[in-house]
Amino acid sequence: MRTLIVVPARYASTRLPGKPLVTIAGRTMVSRVAAMAAKAADALGDAQHVVATDDERIATHCRDLGIPAVMTDPDLPSGTDRALAAADALGAEPDVVVNLQGDSPFTPPAHVVAVAKAARESGADAATPYVRLSWEALDSFRLHKKETPFSGTTLVHDETGRALWFSKNLIPAMRKEAALRAAGGLSPVCRHIGLYAYRLDALRRYVSLPEGRYEQLEGLEQLRLLENGMSIQCVEVEPDTIAIPGIDTAEDVALAERLVAEHGDPLED
Repeated sequence: MRTLIVVPARYASTRLPGKPLVTIAGRTMVSRVAAMAAKAADALGDAQHVVATDDERIATHCRDLGIPAVMTDPDLPSGTDRALAAADALGAEPDVVVNLQGDSPFTPPAHVVAVAKAARESGADAATPYVRLSWEALDSFRLHKKETPFSGTTLVHDETGRALWFSKNLIPAMRKEAALRAAGGLSPVCRHIGLYAYRLDALRRYVSLPEGRYEQLEGLEQLRLLENGMSIQCVEVEPDTIAIPGIDTAEDVALAERLVAEHGDPLED
């Protein structure tokens, strides 16, 4: 096994208690994410997947469905810590650990495969995907930011794809936007997708480090790596068919069900 795909699934949620067991179009959220993880593992060929949870109800549900699951400490501060705990619980020493967020049920398996391969092949400490926004998508993103300024993250990277910075602000600023719009259909703005693959040694170092100053200010855990001189390879991917960054509220669940009805269920592809 070169890659372990971990789906952290915590029961407690202030806005949506028992979130992993919430049903979306007839399937629980955790089973949806696990199914995407299984498809990615099959595509990689030398990978396994597992759900890492702090609650026996979730673990039992997974086992009833034949989904691999391990119990982890409920006091772990983040899904990233839970991903490492899962590897340790399995006694696994993979080259790469992928943290596939348990509240992102529509993450395409191709995104998981892309970041796993980038983490293995680029020499970076971690890898993460992004979508380059069209001008139309950027206009919609800006409107969304006016209502919820801390939703959605953008990034900038160098010519080799190494991350320079991530921000909840829209970066880069563009002095000559009109000329850029006239030059082509794609903007220079990259929307970050919250999916990470870590080299195992880098993941161990990451969880041992204290929160960074800018990590705290922006609320972006990946900045801890950059603040400590670690590297992140950014991988461009195709936009999601159903683009919901995460399911956090009952309203998000209703939206997800509407989008599945409109676009079809990705698990049936």
